Amino acid sequence: MSERMNSIVAPGRVAVITGAAKGIGLAIARALAARGMKLALLDLDTDALEDVTSSLDTDTLVVSGDVSDISALARLQDETASRFGDVAILVNNAGITQGAGPWDDPAKWRRQIDVNFGGVLAAQHVFVPYMINTARPSAVVNLGSKEGITTPPGNAAYSVAKAAVKVLTEQLSHELLKETGGRVSAHLLVPGYTWTPMNIALKPQGAAKPDEAWTAEQLVEYFLARLLDEDFYIICPDNAVTSAIDARRIRWAADDMILNRPALSRWHPDWMDKFAAWLKTGH
Repeated sequence: MSERMNSIVAPGRVAVITGAAKGIGLAIARALAARGMKLALLDLDTDALEDVTSSLDTDTLVVSGDVSDISALARLQDETASRFGDVAILVNNAGITQGAGPWDDPAKWRRQIDVNFGGVLAAQHVFVPYMINTARPSAVVNLGSKEGITTPPGNAAYSVAKAAVKVLTEQLSHELLKETGGRVSAHLLVPGYTWTPMNIALKPQGAAKPDEAWTAEQLVEYFLARLLDEDFYIICPDNAVTSAIDARRIRWAADDMILNRPALSRWHPDWMDKFAAWLKTGH
């Protein structure tokens, strides 16, 4: 753990988490509470938020609201500043997944973009100036996705939104380094296959956790270890995909442009077998 991170993920300091009532957000909240941090939580599910409050053994502020509504984020910031006077870590976790293809109705896209990208952008707008002006080390963690890096076909709106989060977080990291000399940092958390309510909703009712998936708690353990080492890209494996496989998939996707292959060649009928052979043999 770096000295700077030791002062951020620390007893008495404050973590702000969006989408905190369940899944990865809740697992992060529990892990940080166990480390003695105070919490400021936002979620649209008021009942679930109340359950969260009763289950966390720490000073917890709860605000019910939609992450795509900047007034809800402003209320969260105001109440956090008033009650705690501190933001050590902002975790932009809230997200949704709903199918929308390249020529679908823009209205189907709008909700995906508004939540998965707009919510992150708005939270940064509301919280980052406060974090800069508070003369203490702090960090922003944005939830990306492998679908925003290798952009597999089938869920274009989600991939576009998460690709935008990746670029935004890279830009944020650079500007914060210039502005604060590294006192405030940014980090991109990219989960692997994780068994969360968002993924459970895509399965038949009563489906058991697949062997391939991690639990949210496994993901958070991996995330915190990498965060405490000051990593920017925190790309998580799972029980089926190793970090080495992730690296090769990312390299193949980047090489589509460098080698002028067809778009998304990993799934292209003329290239699928070549990709599989390359992944297996390493050349």
